[in-house]
Amino acid sequence: FTLTPVGEGGGWLDDRGDEASPWRLLEADLGEGVIPALGDYNSVMWILKLVSPLGEVKDVVLEDERGEAVRIRLVGTLKRSIFQGELLIAEEQLERHWPSRTGWSYFLFDTPAGVEEETIAALEGELGDLGFDVSTTAQVLQGFQAVENTYLATFQTLGGLGLLLGTVGLAVILLRNVLERRSELATLRAIGFRKRKLGWMVVAENAVLLLVGIAIGTVSALVAIAPHLAEASASVPWGSLALTLLLVAVVGTVACLAAVRSALRVDLIGALRGD
Repeated sequence: FTLTPVGEGGGWLDDRGDEASPWRLLEADLGEGVIPALGDYNSVMWILKLVSPLGEVKDVVLEDERGEAVRIRLVGTLKRSIFQGELLIAEEQLERHWPSRTGWSYFLFDTPAGVEEETIAALEGELGDLGFDVSTTAQVLQGFQAVENTYLATFQTLGGLGLLLGTVGLAVILLRNVLERRSELATLRAIGFRKRKLGWMVVAENAVLLLVGIAIGTVSALVAIAPHLAEASASVPWGSLALTLLLVAVVGTVACLAAVRSALRVDLIGALRGD
């Protein structure tokens, strides 16, 4: 994971902490009753809301076991860590303010590559009766990512439904537009334009408007998600998005063809009389 320190003024800083041991941030002296803490970026930003989009950092005020108010102050964030939903403080601070919390709830093991399965089997075999359960960091992160992917898939599905509904509305508008131009189309036919040429002319007009609208929406969306795309770990389902946009273009074009076909079927004399 990546540790990003937070400045005392509340602004975000680059990675310029103690690179040898960034955990020393938890040992910083921030004054009496103030405890430095680290937290997962997504948790402190979107769940706890300790950091505003402008970089302002808020403290969490708690009561320790003596009934005294202590302030938990964020000094750094962890990106894509296994500590989502957690705030990390120094062991010394925990023992000082919450002395009854003895023992540890989690154990972190740094195992050599290739012996993970053997280590898990040995630990669970010896300590399984005590409720000891072992998970790799990859499994923990995959569990967090599965929740995030579920939300993204849900919003993508809702967005696709919205696009389809918008496409249906577009088809209705195109049909109404062409039907309102029946007299104009009948006049062009009367002076020598063929049905096929009129049909392609109307389809081309509406297809250009449809493509321009899709292009404007696509560019606006790319600008909106540009900060996310700048991240090295950004993952965007370009294939499904391109397929959705292609489906919108195809449905809009088919709707326009159906509207033109319906309009050109009307009686020439009757349409001219209505002009």
